[in-house]
Amino acid sequence: MSRMLVDADAIRALADILTETGLTEIEVAEKDNRIRVVRSAGGQIVHAAAPAPVAAAPVAAAAPAPVDAANHPGAVSSPMVGIAYLTPDPSAPPFVHEGQVVTAGQTIMLIEAMKTFNQIKAPRSGTLTRFLVASGDPVEFGEALAIIE
Repeated sequence: MSRMLVDADAIRALADILTETGLTEIEVAEKDNRIRVVRSAGGQIVHAAAPAPVAAAPVAAAAPAPVDAANHPGAVSSPMVGIAYLTPDPSAPPFVHEGQVVTAGQTIMLIEAMKTFNQIKAPRSGTLTRFLVASGDPVEFGEALAIIE
């Protein structure tokens, strides 16, 4: 049985890259070693390091799938890729707060894409129970941004 050496500095450096770039996971393989660092849905950094056999099990099977908020019936999905902002500018209060009642068509956040700020409006009336992103977070098309119940 071979003993694997874990390079704590490499793991820290990869975790820093995740934080700086907003990525959810990163993997580096060199010869017979592989280091994979994954940010969980709660924002915690979880790391795994293992020998990298070429016929390894799929990476998706290594980590449990997070609960998919996009399937929630009240999910507000991102119509584009960009950066989410919960306020009109850094010194202003948020458009809405968690727990606030919103009306259909009310602006709940902005998404900046290609230097253009796009209003994200509530698709229905209800209570905004939870934001799933924070200001400055990168978002992808179809990603759940908030829950309105």
